[in-house]
Amino acid sequence: MPKEDPEHQTLRLELEDLIKKCQDEQQKVADKKLEEATSDMADAPKVRLTTKKMLKGHINKVNSVHYSGDSRHAVSGSLDGKLIIWDTWTGNKVQVIPLRSAWVMSVAFAQSGNFVACGGMDNMCTVYDVNNRDATGQAKMVRELLGYEGFLSSCRFIDDKTLITGSGDMKICVWDLEAGKKTQDFNAHAGDVVTMSIAPDKNSFVTGSVDKTCKIWDIRDGKCKQTFFGHEADVNSVCFHPSGQAFATGSEDKTARLYDMRSDQQIGLYTPPNKTSGFTCCGLSLSGRFILCGSDDSQVHIWDTLKNQHNGTLAGHENRITSLSVAESGIAVVTSSWDQNVRVWG
Repeated sequence: MPKEDPEHQTLRLELEDLIKKCQDEQQKVADKKLEEATSDMADAPKVRLTTKKMLKGHINKVNSVHYSGDSRHAVSGSLDGKLIIWDTWTGNKVQVIPLRSAWVMSVAFAQSGNFVACGGMDNMCTVYDVNNRDATGQAKMVRELLGYEGFLSSCRFIDDKTLITGSGDMKICVWDLEAGKKTQDFNAHAGDVVTMSIAPDKNSFVTGSVDKTCKIWDIRDGKCKQTFFGHEADVNSVCFHPSGQAFATGSEDKTARLYDMRSDQQIGLYTPPNKTSGFTCCGLSLSGRFILCGSDDSQVHIWDTLKNQHNGTLAGHENRITSLSVAESGIAVVTSSWDQNVRVWG
């Protein structure tokens, strides 16, 4: 590592001081904590999810999984160089899509269920049409989106025609899939853009980064509207609250958090009972009452977001959980893991 020059060090200390001042100001205007405001509410019932389906088919670590808008189909991407589209109700494979590069890090299912996208260490995002087949009988590749100077770490569809990607070159790109062109391309963070989540109204999205911050972006003009601090390590996962007014995060710093956009600050801090689990992924229940976080301790931890009570864990995976997706209907959760399996919980 090169030695830090004094100017850089001074600027960093100045920035840290400014962040601290902002957080102090936020504390002053916070009249009470979320747990205090909800103290007279009844405790949430115990979440009793069990493994309804064990989806076996991958022969290497599964790095990402994402539900389609129909709450039935899900796509998973693995280091075995395959995307598998699953029928989570029956547990059957619908399609297996071989990839040119095995180093897949992120997958996304369009809400319509017509397209899937994936990308990773090949520095590109590839889009497949699941309703059309090529000459070999595989799902037809419709776009290869090039132009990244770093690995592709996250991708999400706005609709069938628009895709947003985040990458290791600290950039966010918005793509017009019909034209196969970037419509926006901007420097987003001071580190890899690791994760993103689209707001329910599809007008904004939130990103999380290894620079320990989360940012809210307006899709229409590509401008950052808010920046949230607090995490002390990489933000591995972000998830919009169903209300569109807040978002949850899971981080390497062994905490999950809830940020409120209206009050412009963190309102919930969730830590695992063992205090040693770093979080790789997070999701919120349909009501927003529960936050679920996949961990490197092979479990999914659940909290009541309002009362900040640990509600339990989902145990079954035998290695680090890499990705978690809550069905749009709210009736199921799908998780992927380094144990090569995908599980459907309900």
